[in-house]
Amino acid sequence: MNLTKLIVDKLPIPTILASGQTAQKRYYDDKLKGFGLRVTSGGTKAFFIEKLIKNKLCRITIGHYGELTVEQARKEAQKLLGKIATGHDPVADKRAAKMRAVTLNEVFDDYLKARKSLKHNTLYNYKRVMKVAFASWGSKPLVSITKDKISRHHEKLGKEHGEAYANLAMRMLRALFNFAAGQYEDAQGKSLVTENPVKRLSQTRAWYRIERRQTFIKSHELSLWYDGVEKLQNKIFRDYLILLLFTGLRRQEAATLKWEQVDLTARTLTVVDTKNHESHTLPLSDYLHELLKQRSQSVTNEYVFPGTGVGGYIIEPRKQMANVTKVSGIHFTVHDLRRTFITIAESLDIPAYALKRLLNHKMNGDITAGYIVADVERLRRPMQQISDYLLKCMGVIKSAEVVEINHGKEVVS
Repeated sequence: MNLTKLIVDKLPIPTILASGQTAQKRYYDDKLKGFGLRVTSGGTKAFFIEKLIKNKLCRITIGHYGELTVEQARKEAQKLLGKIATGHDPVADKRAAKMRAVTLNEVFDDYLKARKSLKHNTLYNYKRVMKVAFASWGSKPLVSITKDKISRHHEKLGKEHGEAYANLAMRMLRALFNFAAGQYEDAQGKSLVTENPVKRLSQTRAWYRIERRQTFIKSHELSLWYDGVEKLQNKIFRDYLILLLFTGLRRQEAATLKWEQVDLTARTLTVVDTKNHESHTLPLSDYLHELLKQRSQSVTNEYVFPGTGVGGYIIEPRKQMANVTKVSGIHFTVHDLRRTFITIAESLDIPAYALKRLLNHKMNGDITAGYIVADVERLRRPMQQISDYLLKCMGVIKSAEVVEINHGKEVVS
């Protein structure tokens, strides 16, 4: 039929199918081959063109009747059909235009969907960085973020939020560009990102030089620290901080420890959700075994260190740590406890492979390590050594026995 306004207005609305699905009917124009109108049971009328593109029948929607008149739609159809006749692919062009318009927020959302195994803390930190560091960039097309903009923004973040934060934000942005390079491409397979613009920071050596923290609790400070911990009113946090120091576990690994992961009979604990995604089993020293045994007598939920938050486990120990610092005068972070564990273990000349196993560090590239069978019992003696040393420094156990000899004088053995 010859599509005109009068005819389009009178076209009947298809009835909904018995299955409940929306029905539709297409009408083709006699005047312009390939031009037509689609009418649905929902009352929608939309213009389209239909044409073979690369031996494939393609149907391209032009627009809705009401937003476009019949003549406007016909003219637009003529343009598209003309492009197809000269070798252009409107479908590919539309896909490429849509790809070029993808925003930083959209890339971030797709990145999170693809990275299903991200840990809760990592996910939270990523979202915070997007909200704070790139608040004004979220709605910008990714391709509009240039090398110059990145250099200026990196410097700005360094001044406003600190150099370490600026580096962190740009590393995350670099990851998003790398993801986009593999995720988005046009019909010809050309990637949206041909070069990661964050490379500018490496090329110009603009990354801030951040010295790695080396802080830990020194041996002579451990007794003061322990006294401060013992004075905490909250026994859950008291035991939590002790466990961190005596195992070297990361904050979240200890906080989310469940009773099903503790075997008091075998005297072990197992962390499942670790940083390197490999389960980590540690033997319990005598001191830790007794601590957990006592905790098991007052279980309130599935977690060893229960909390009042939504997750059911303790969340933020800063207030309790501040109380310890106030009493002891020892300033420390949660990760300082892990560094203290590592430092003491190394000072006791514990073998390198055992030390790596205690810390759950991967031994990438170490051929010999690949032949070593990890046995938790082989870690029991080193674990006990570390525990005994800590307890001696804290004054919980004596570092030596005082004995009395025949002539009545005391000597230290």
